[in-house]
Amino acid sequence: MQKFDHLTGPAAPLAMANIDTDQIIPKQFLKIVDREGLGKGLFYDFRYDMDGQPKPDFVLNQPAYKGVSILVAGDNFGCGSSREHAPWALMDFGVRCVISSSFADIFYNNCFSNGLLPVTVQPDELHALMGEARGGNHVFSVDLESQTVTAPSGQTYRFEIDAGRKEKMLKGLDAIGETLEHVSAIDRFEEKRRMTRAWEA
Repeated sequence: MQKFDHLTGPAAPLAMANIDTDQIIPKQFLKIVDREGLGKGLFYDFRYDMDGQPKPDFVLNQPAYKGVSILVAGDNFGCGSSREHAPWALMDFGVRCVISSSFADIFYNNCFSNGLLPVTVQPDELHALMGEARGGNHVFSVDLESQTVTAPSGQTYRFEIDAGRKEKMLKGLDAIGETLEHVSAIDRFEEKRRMTRAWEA
């Protein structure tokens, strides 16, 4: 998993609450298990009309937000079904951090398993960040070590995060990577088991 320590990049405002995982990545894009290429389906029904043409009024289709790496989203982001394709699609599109006032639990957990940082702020802070993301200079800085988001104005907002999850994000460890950190201990256990329970070999 790609580690996350510090990110500076353009932030896009998505001022809608209760965006569910079917809106993040519609069901027709769930036929594959490969993460690459899912970005083309991200927010598909928001980004394209019935003829498959980009909707110019949708924020991610606007030239000012090309190359966005941070998403400032409305409350209860990622609700709905548990599809892991949602964080996959966001990351394939280039988004490494989503800022909101709350996230659905399963989506929140899936983010940490895939290297996508979900940042939770207070509602009034989200309102302020949303406003700055709409401005001409919408480059934000997110620092996981100090647990801060710095807006273009220079205003800094602190966020809370579980210490264990923070450490794994900083190191780029998913569940497999975390297990492999203990491979020496696992090998010693297996060797001892073979010696003491040889009849099971």
